[in-house]
Amino acid sequence: MGTPLPNTNTLNHTMKEIDVFIRARYPVLYLLTHEESRLEKHLYRLAANQKKQLHLWSAPTGLTAYSDRSERPTGRGEYNDPIELLRHIQQSKQQALYLLKDFHPFLNDPHVVRCLRELASDLKETYKTVLICSPELNLPISLEKDITIIDIPLPDFRELYQLLTDICKVVHSTNKDAVQLNKNDAIEIVRATQGLTLSEAENVFSKAVVNDAVFDKKDIQLILKEKQQIIRKSQILDFYPSDSKLAEVGGLNNLKDWLRRRGKAFSGDAQKFGLTPPKGVLLLGVPGCGKSLTAKAIAAAWHTPLVKLDLGRIFSGLVGSSEENMRRAIKVAESVAPAVLWIDEIEKGLSGSSGSTSDSGTSARVFGTFLTWMQEKTAHVFVVATANRIDALPPELLRRGRFDEIFFIDLPGEGIRKNILEIHLLKRKRNPNHFDLDELAALTNGFSGAELEHCVEEALFRAFDQNKELTQGDLLQATKTIIPLSKSYREELTRSREWASHRARPADTPGPQNDSNSRKLELFDAQKENRKTGS
Repeated sequence: MGTPLPNTNTLNHTMKEIDVFIRARYPVLYLLTHEESRLEKHLYRLAANQKKQLHLWSAPTGLTAYSDRSERPTGRGEYNDPIELLRHIQQSKQQALYLLKDFHPFLNDPHVVRCLRELASDLKETYKTVLICSPELNLPISLEKDITIIDIPLPDFRELYQLLTDICKVVHSTNKDAVQLNKNDAIEIVRATQGLTLSEAENVFSKAVVNDAVFDKKDIQLILKEKQQIIRKSQILDFYPSDSKLAEVGGLNNLKDWLRRRGKAFSGDAQKFGLTPPKGVLLLGVPGCGKSLTAKAIAAAWHTPLVKLDLGRIFSGLVGSSEENMRRAIKVAESVAPAVLWIDEIEKGLSGSSGSTSDSGTSARVFGTFLTWMQEKTAHVFVVATANRIDALPPELLRRGRFDEIFFIDLPGEGIRKNILEIHLLKRKRNPNHFDLDELAALTNGFSGAELEHCVEEALFRAFDQNKELTQGDLLQATKTIIPLSKSYREELTRSREWASHRARPADTPGPQNDSNSRKLELFDAQKENRKTGS
């Protein structure tokens, strides 16, 4: 993808926004972050610049004053009860910032909500600000007009690079041979760690040193594996190994050429040229024709992480959490940018987005959040969405501005079927020249790529069972055991082709083989209809 552009959404930029809010006497700020310690240090400096005191509160320790020392405050403070705390803040004459940790569970108590609303009204005339710090958003409707929500960004490249430098200095001071990194190696390692908190990054760097007593470029793979485990804790996004190659995808020449050009648009040079990074691509078509494989191959070709979003998990939580799940998923995806975000069978995940279901409009709101992000996102996250049923897609998703292009992937023509068979034979360490692939390609008209792969696998099982090497006869026999989806899916396929002929680009270059394939299927339909009517 080239050199990524610098991320402007840094913590320093966010702290400047918070400083403006505080000076403008916004009464309550809701800060979304897992990194309390990192936030405390920046808030302390902000408070000192405004000549205010920073107070910390948590239910176990109560209210304590923060000081610029390495140790955390010891002992128990006062006002452990949230209502007593809010009343104390209301009565206090001190100019101060009050950072309330994990205060969100108390917002389910109507008495606490009432006290906070009254406090918010009074704080507008004072120099006091309440800051709620939490990793999750829990905001009652009655407080929406009184509280400002701010996302605290994850560490940017500079913060992570400084952390790596500090750790390397410590390790080098005890063992000069333990650190074997040049500047380029350090840059690659920091890029591999982006998307983690400072604490997680520190743990990963330490593990890399302890693993083999040497910190070098080879530890990038260890960091990536550890990063995958950490990101998966979200239970919404999954990292997929992007080891597939576009060459392993048979056909799809138009799509491949389009991806080759778009892959260059993520660099700084492309932006200087006047290009904007591509938003994404929607792949429609027949099941088993390479849509998911293409998504994996894009990430490999562009040397970026492949992150899969499971829309089913978005809606699997408690009532009221789906919107927050989508926010979290978007935030994590942006944190690892540049990246490819893969949404498989998007029509199933958005089946309730019309608002006609009995989920009180949750699906529609989540879908709206996703569409707004797709339209306005600036992070270099390339969305690859796949869909089998075109009629199930909401029209808002297909509007220009969401995706850069919509491609329709049809059944492979005869020449492409031959190419797919070659690919799967080579992957299973068989020489394609030992088989008559022209005969097999001619006999598998209407087969999808997945069905061709199944033919090769079925033939291998047959040969292995008979304790012999794979032969042409095994492959021919395997083709007879498969009823292609094009027969059971025929009516839907015809509708999809008709829809795509005016609304999507063909993923493959039109040619006699593909046209012949379509005509054969249409002729088959006509013959079947004639037999029904007796004509």
